[in-house]
Amino acid sequence: MNVADSQRVASSLERLGYASVGRAEEADVIVLNTCVVRQSAEDRAYGRLTSLRPLKQARPEVVINLMGCLVGVKGNGSLRQAFPYVDVFSPPSDPAPLVEHLLRVDGRRFDQEELARRHAAMDGEFVLPMNVRGRMVAAHVPVVYGCSHACTFCIIPFRRGVERSRPVGEIAAEVRTLVAQGVREITLLGQIVDRYGMDAHDGPDLSALLRVLNEVEGLQRIRFLTSHPNWMSDSLLATVAELPKVCEHIEVPVQAGNDEVLERMRRGYTRDDYRRLIDRIRQRLPQASIATDIIVGFPGETESQFRQTFDLLAELRLDVAHLARYSSRPGTVATRRMPDDVPEEEKDRRFRSLEELQSGIAAEINDRLIGETVEVLVEGRHTKPGAGELDAGSLGHADRWKGRMRTNKLVFFDSPAQLAGQLVPVRIDWAGPWSMVGELQLPVTSHQ
Repeated sequence: MNVADSQRVASSLERLGYASVGRAEEADVIVLNTCVVRQSAEDRAYGRLTSLRPLKQARPEVVINLMGCLVGVKGNGSLRQAFPYVDVFSPPSDPAPLVEHLLRVDGRRFDQEELARRHAAMDGEFVLPMNVRGRMVAAHVPVVYGCSHACTFCIIPFRRGVERSRPVGEIAAEVRTLVAQGVREITLLGQIVDRYGMDAHDGPDLSALLRVLNEVEGLQRIRFLTSHPNWMSDSLLATVAELPKVCEHIEVPVQAGNDEVLERMRRGYTRDDYRRLIDRIRQRLPQASIATDIIVGFPGETESQFRQTFDLLAELRLDVAHLARYSSRPGTVATRRMPDDVPEEEKDRRFRSLEELQSGIAAEINDRLIGETVEVLVEGRHTKPGAGELDAGSLGHADRWKGRMRTNKLVFFDSPAQLAGQLVPVRIDWAGPWSMVGELQLPVTSHQ
């Protein structure tokens, strides 16, 4: 979501005549877009903000904009006192305060109609920033802002506000403009994406939105994340199975495998509920990849309760598990009512235990693909390893193409042809837990 928000800010700035630069020290406007899901992210934001103070002192004309969850939808008065050199404070997903400030600094007069035109990046007429325009194959499209579910560990409802679904027409217009700029795959984003439309009494649901977007000419793939077990319905699964552009890739967090921990998290389902959901997904979508999220060391989590999470992950054998150590977030129910009583070293041990387990599971799942020819959407050249790309087979090969299967599995391969944005057949020759290496199967027609 923050990546999508940052691109929208960049697009808004370019509409004002600004261009991106490589270093903050060269910039006239600096936007620090922040995340506070974990304490480490918040600490990095404060550190970066502090490091900008000497730059502001040396160049007072530089505009510094603090944006995102650190500010929140209701603002944060203490931030203004702590960082008086920050010029603009913007809530998540909203470039308006920065745009209005820059117009005032420039001495330009503006009215609501002008602001509406300049904020068109939020109403479907989204032009990608220059540094990615024409080169971005896969893009993120927010469809639900905020969240009203309020899990006890989560700060998002307090910082991003209540659940708000964007209109179908606005989303479809944005997707069409992205496709016109070279995008071939979109990922629909929401804190609970399968609740899309539920904030309106008679609003369309996620299945209806997927059906509309499936008809967009030139779009090749559609994904959505992140889902919640309570709203991953059979009708939604049937829609995924039916529509050819919607990928068989489901992200549905379990968070814990013990019923008492799940109840304290206020997740609204049990261990067995989640197990039955995975069975339903596999019945409807036998070839689907399934990803989950797990938090270790939640307040009060005992060793036996953690062991149930370990055993559930071992039993279900999912493709991906995004793991996190519990991080207390001020303002959440868990922080107010539950002591953070699992020692950090124990959180680390549990994290590493699940990490080792999942690495083995993923390696075995991917190993079955060796010798298979799979469809890969080519995203671009592999320049350096990123998160989840650190398999031995993908290191040291900066000239390889990088792309993803419909199941979101990462594939690298060699070819002298210009293939970005193409769907190509690749035979898998090597597989690791996080990525695979294959050989392009001819014939493939390259295009510029």
